[in-house]
Amino acid sequence: MKKMTVLIMIISLILCSCVPKQVKKPISKTNLLMGTIVNIELYDDVDDKVFEEIFDRLKDIERKMSVNIEDSEVSKLNKASGNMSVRVSDETYYVVKEGKKYSEISKGNFDISILPLVKLWNIGTDQARIPTKEEIEQKKSLVNYKDIYMDDETKKIELKNKNMALDLGGIAKGYGADEITKILKKHDIKGGIIDLGGNITVYGDKQDGSNWTVGIQNPFEERNNYIGILTVKNQSIVTSGIYERYFEVEGKRYHHILSPFTGYPIENDLGSVTILSDESIKADSLSTSAFALGLEEGMKLLNSIENSEGIFITKDKKIYITDGIKDTFELTDKDFQLIK
Repeated sequence: MKKMTVLIMIISLILCSCVPKQVKKPISKTNLLMGTIVNIELYDDVDDKVFEEIFDRLKDIERKMSVNIEDSEVSKLNKASGNMSVRVSDETYYVVKEGKKYSEISKGNFDISILPLVKLWNIGTDQARIPTKEEIEQKKSLVNYKDIYMDDETKKIELKNKNMALDLGGIAKGYGADEITKILKKHDIKGGIIDLGGNITVYGDKQDGSNWTVGIQNPFEERNNYIGILTVKNQSIVTSGIYERYFEVEGKRYHHILSPFTGYPIENDLGSVTILSDESIKADSLSTSAFALGLEEGMKLLNSIENSEGIFITKDKKIYITDGIKDTFELTDKDFQLIK
C-alpha cells in the first residue's frame, strides 16, 4: 500500500541554545525521490560523492519499483498480470518477497497487491472520490497476496489474476533507507539522520556521544507538534496515521490507509502507530500492519516479532507502548495519557 508516513520531528542538539561549541553542524542534502522529499544529514566530514551515491541508489530503486514509472519492473509485472510471469532484478524480487512475508504475518491486513483499490480511491490527489459499492467489490476481488507466485531460482514473479497489481509504496521507502544505511557503513560515516518523507532512521553516534532524540507527531495537530520524545540509537522510526493524506465529504474524513477486506479506509480506535525497528523495511511494513490490526492485535503482532517496538495513539488521546521502549519514551503533552 502506498502510503505517506507521518512527519516525525527530529530534535537534535544543534537546534538547542545549549549546544557545545565543538559540535559542528551536519552536512545536509535534499532531493525529491520515490515520490517524497528525501533529506540526508550527516555528522561527519563527508565528500559530495557519498551523497551522489545515496541519491543514485534511491533513483535506481525508484526506476525498478515505482508504479508511477511506466517501464519500471513493477509496472511491467502489473501489466503482465493474469498472463505471464516476469523476471525481475534481485532487488525487486527481495522487496516483493518481503512484502509478501509481511502480508502473511499481518494476516492480510497489509497487502502489497492493494493497488487496484488505491487507484480507485485516489486519496492524496485531486481526483479523490468515494467509489460505489459495486466498484469497491470489483477491485477488492483483485487484492490477495496469496495470488503472487514467486520462483526463487529464476527470480520470476507472476500475478495470477488479470488486472491484479502490486504497490510497493508501503515497503520500498523502508528498503531504500536500509540501503542508505549500508552506504554509510561502507564509508565509515560516524552518524546521521535519514529522512525519506517521514520514514526516519537515526544512524551511528551524535558528536557528543549521546543518543538521538526523536519527537513523535501529534496525530490531531498540524505537522511539527509532538506529544513525546524517544531516545534512540541505530533505529528506524516509521508512523502510519489517519491524518496525513485524506479528504472529507459531508464532514466525514476518508484517510488513505485502506482495508484489503472492506475496500474502505480502516476504521478503528487508533489515530496513529509508530514502529521502531532495527530495519526500516520492517518498520515500514509493520506500521501499516499494526495500524490495520488495531490496538490489541497490533500489540500482539509486535510482541511476536524480534526487534520491533511500537507506540499506539488512540483517538481518545491515550498512548500505549510496548515494553521495550518504556524507559526511552517521555510524554511531553499533558492532553495525552500514557497507559502503563
